[in-house]
Amino acid sequence: MFKPGTDESDVRMSDVLCDFCHREWTEDVPFVEGHRGRTICGNCLAMSYAEMVLGKRGTAPAGYTCAMCREGEDDRAVLDRAGERGWQSPAQEAAICLRCTKRAAGALHADPDFDWRKPTAPGHGRGQDRD
Repeated sequence: MFKPGTDESDVRMSDVLCDFCHREWTEDVPFVEGHRGRTICGNCLAMSYAEMVLGKRGTAPAGYTCAMCREGEDDRAVLDRAGERGWQSPAQEAAICLRCTKRAAGALHADPDFDWRKPTAPGHGRGQDRD
């Protein structure tokens, strides 16, 4: 998401906010981009990964739309992913699907510019990136 008033023809890093916590994108904070400017920061991604991949739980309401890929339940059903759990931010209404969580975590884990690692235990989703 962009800060209010962002000139979309001249978007700067500081104009981009995490869709899940509204943290500003900076050189020190890893972010992953989704569909049409949607983003998730490393902290929110770690929480999502710990909850859904390791804990095998979801917090998104039934019928949620993923902020990253924009797929809703009908889309997931067509793709043979009906009922796929999602994680909803405790701070915002944004949700992310399990597929996008796994993809984003894989991409950020492999990014040599950041020391971000996938959480290894449920409930240990914080502190994966440094402020």
